[in-house]
Amino acid sequence: MIPQNAIQIEVMGATVPFYKYEEDGVIVYQFDSSKLGHPEPMINAMAGLQTIQKDEKLVMINSKAPMGLFPKIEADFNFEIKDLEDGRVEVIFTVRGEGDAATDFSDTGCAGGGCSN
Repeated sequence: MIPQNAIQIEVMGATVPFYKYEEDGVIVYQFDSSKLGHPEPMINAMAGLQTIQKDEKLVMINSKAPMGLFPKIEADFNFEIKDLEDGRVEVIFTVRGEGDAATDFSDTGCAGGGCSN
């Protein structure tokens, strides 16, 4: 659910609308990829992850947890998965640390069948 105070923003490389809002003093970026097939959820997650800064959040709504994404980003981002009442999941990402990013944001492939949309 997109809050009333959210504004739609453009995120480079995204294939779905992204929204930005403030919640409890934290800037939040949110997108819904729950109706997309792979690799689009990963493409949009990578685009969103490049957008957030330390102390900001990225919220992804998806049909299921994107298990193929997590190993690609775990060096630079924390993530928390919440099951939603309608069967979808909400994944909340935050930046980990302050050093150089190890994430290859161009790696949006699903080699080895590890993608979940």
